[in-house]
Order: sequence, then C-alpha cells, then structure tokens
Amino acid sequence: MTTPRNILFLMTDQHRSDTLGTYGNPAGTSPVLDELARTGTRFDRWYTPTAICTPARASLLTGYAPFRHKLLANHERNVGYIEDLSDGQFTFVESLRDAGYNTGLIGKWHVGNEKRAADFGFDGPDLPGWHNPIDNADYLAYLDENALPPYEISDRIRGTLPNGGPGNLLAARLHQPVEATFEYYLATRAIEQLERYAEDYQRDDKPFYLALHFFGPHLPYIVPDEYFDMFDPEQIEMPKSMFETFEGKPPVQKNYSAHWTFDSMDIEVSRKLIAVYWGYVKLIDEQIGRVMDAMTRLGLADETSVFFTCDHGEFTGSHRLHDKGPAMYEDIYRTPGLLRVPGAPEGVVREEFVSLLDCTATILELAGLDAAPAVDSRSLLPLVRGEEVAWEEDIVCEFHGHHFPYPQRMIRTDRFKLVVNPDSVNELYDLHVDPDELLNVYELPEMFGTRTELMTRLYSVLRERGDKFYHWMTSMYDVGELGYDPTLSGLDEATYDGSRTEGATP
Repeated sequence: MTTPRNILFLMTDQHRSDTLGTYGNPAGTSPVLDELARTGTRFDRWYTPTAICTPARASLLTGYAPFRHKLLANHERNVGYIEDLSDGQFTFVESLRDAGYNTGLIGKWHVGNEKRAADFGFDGPDLPGWHNPIDNADYLAYLDENALPPYEISDRIRGTLPNGGPGNLLAARLHQPVEATFEYYLATRAIEQLERYAEDYQRDDKPFYLALHFFGPHLPYIVPDEYFDMFDPEQIEMPKSMFETFEGKPPVQKNYSAHWTFDSMDIEVSRKLIAVYWGYVKLIDEQIGRVMDAMTRLGLADETSVFFTCDHGEFTGSHRLHDKGPAMYEDIYRTPGLLRVPGAPEGVVREEFVSLLDCTATILELAGLDAAPAVDSRSLLPLVRGEEVAWEEDIVCEFHGHHFPYPQRMIRTDRFKLVVNPDSVNELYDLHVDPDELLNVYELPEMFGTRTELMTRLYSVLRERGDKFYHWMTSMYDVGELGYDPTLSGLDEATYDGSRTEGATP
C-alpha cells in the first residue's frame, strides 16, 4: 500500500466520545464523523495525556508527555508554570516544513502565550484564546464581507457561585444565522486554505498538512436557535454519576462541583445543557462535512489521510461537574479518536490503549519522516492496517492543575483504574463492576493485591519515563525494592544498591 502523504487533521475541544453516533449516541448528532469511522478506524480506548487544553495540545505538537515538555497549564489560569514551549523544542510541524510540506492551522492554537502558530510554521489566521475570539479582526472582516450580523446572545444558562455571584456562563442562544457562526467561518477559511494547497499539490506535487481546530463544543455552548432547540431535553438520559456523593473521594472534587454550580440548578436545566451540547456537536459535524465535501470536489479524498479527535472530554453534569478539572474520570480522559488512511481497511475497531500523543508519530510516519524525536509517541498505522501487534495493556495519564497546582497520575487497565492524589485519598475503580466510577474501593482490604500491583506498575512506568512524580510514591506506597537513595543526596547509595557490608554501623 502506498501511503498518501497529505494529511487533514480535524480537532475539537472538550468533546465527549458518547456524543457521537459511532460511540453509541442514538440522536443523529454526527453523521459525517460516523461516516469517517465507517470508512476508517475507530479507536475505542483513545485517551488524552492530560485533560487540560494547552498541555494536551502541546503534547500533540511535540510527541512529548506533559511532564516532559513542561507546558502544564492554560495561560488564562496559569499560577506559576512556564507559558511557552522552550526554544529548540521538537515539533512535528517544523519537520514537515523542512520536508517540503505546506502546513496550515485554522482555528484554536492555545499552545502557549507569546509563541503563536505562525512561529512554528503554520499558515492561517492568528486566533488566540481558549474560546471563539468573536472580536478577532479576520472574523469581523468575514462578517462584513458577507453582510452577516454581529454576535448577540440571550437565554443565558448559569448557576450561582458559592459566594452568591453569577456562575460561569454555560450556554446561551446565539442570534446569528449558521453562516455567521464562528464554526462556519472556520470551515470556510479551512476550505479556502485547502483550495490553495490543492493547487500546489496538483501543480508541484507539494504535499500538505492542514489542521482545522474548532474551539467548540467547549462550554459555554453558544449556538443558533436551530441547534439550541434541536434536541428535546426530555429525551436526555442523565448520567448515572449525577448521583455522585463524593464519599471517599478527594475533597477537591466537591469543591469543583460547587465552583461549577451544579447543585444550584434544577435537573431540567442540566438536561437542557446536555441537549444544547449535542446541538453544538451537530453544528460542528456539519461544518466538518463541508470540508470533507470540498476535499472530494478537489480530488483529494483518495490522497489524504484524515484524523479526528479532541484535546480532552467534558463532564456535562457527570459526577455533578462541568468543564474538566482535578478528577481523572473517563468522562474527560477517554476521548474520540478516528483515522482514515486511503487504501487501509474500512470499518476497523481497535481496543488497544492509545493516546492523542500517538498522533505525532503517526503524522511523521505518514509523511515518511523519522518519528524517533516524538519520544512519547507511537505510530498508529499498524493498527489502522489491521495488524496484530504487541501493545501496552495499560495507559498512564497525568494532571498538573488548572486554577491551582494539583498533581495527579493515573493508570488504567482493562478492568481497573488507579489515581494517585498526593494531597488526599487515592482512588481505585473497578470499571467492570462500576463503569460510572462512583465507588472508590482503594481502601477495601480485598483490593490490597490489586492496588499494590497497579501502584508498582505505575511507579515503574514513571521511573522509566523520567517523570519525577515517582519520588513521592517511593516513600509513601509499596512500590517494591528500591535501587537508589530516595533522598537523592548521593550520600548513602550503599544502603539501596546492596553494597553495604554486614556489620556496618547503622
């Protein structure tokens, strides 16, 4: 099979996998993406390395886990971490440019603060920020050129903060036609860029990488009438984890629930929020459809690999939470992942644990380039081709904080998930018995063997990677025999490397 060199990378923000038909949603939210899954590969255990925008996107760009690239928080709520990737940091886009690729990014960048997408070699409008920048000059020019009305909203949905103030805006009705939405604008600009790249490809055999990164369906869910009212809230089945009690859980989760004002809103409001979220997914799916149609029109469909994924998930009321945060539940860590490579088998479903990180090596391999610099990434192409290959039977994810530093590490296997929380209680979930992760069984005596096995495995993975979080685990948990002095002083290695002689003074 000759691997096509062109790449279209479709990405959303804060997108639950269960909003897509191919992942089980029955409401017809995603026919375009469902077709991509039908004609390509769907990954059922696709995880983000961390459920926060900037670090996850930096991992995609570099092929480095967050602890390694060190860009650990969003600029808007950064409380002391670095805010841009280091000079000289490897990125896949610079490798593609060096190999003669056109490289474009239309939409959300959010990888740092001072350094913009253009600084790394991406073509496209500069669109900073965490959500649709509705005051951006290029967007306003688009509205003006097409005689479209400006942004205006009503029917705001929000709760009440613990201090009595108005809660974060969660959703609103947008008084603009579809053609004026930021999502339609992004798809239009992507099609225009695709047309330019197609001309270069067909005239000069110059391949392209084009990324279309939507800012949604990240909250607040702001969509026109058609999508705001598309799905009946009465038909929404609320998540079972809505009955979360936080008993035996880290206290920070209950605090985050209060921050996101879940308990200050009626259940009918929560149903409406999910219905509007689904409408937002439908709006984005339609815009992706416009881009896919353009690719077919330009004769590129059989010569372009197409990715679809997101940076992380969204709670939408699960565990009485919204947004994301210091709670490593499946709702925000397990995300959609689709990949269609022309010539590869259609309708493939893979159960291996894979990561957003693995896109980096896959992109490089599709381009015929060395993937070794993407040190924490592994190409997905063998899985896409339907091959049986040896693969890790677990996945490790990390978190470093959002509104405040809050380090966590998680290991997930087929059945169990262990979350290490240095500030409070650890978490252990039996996902076969408790898929909604309501019951923390970490302290149950009968789980001693399981938690010890998982703790030891997590410790060994972190040590192998060089993630220094393992130093806390060294002294606090049963992680097996140590082969080094955990104080890192260099003063007493003999105690740990077996060279201390019998009879020595203790």
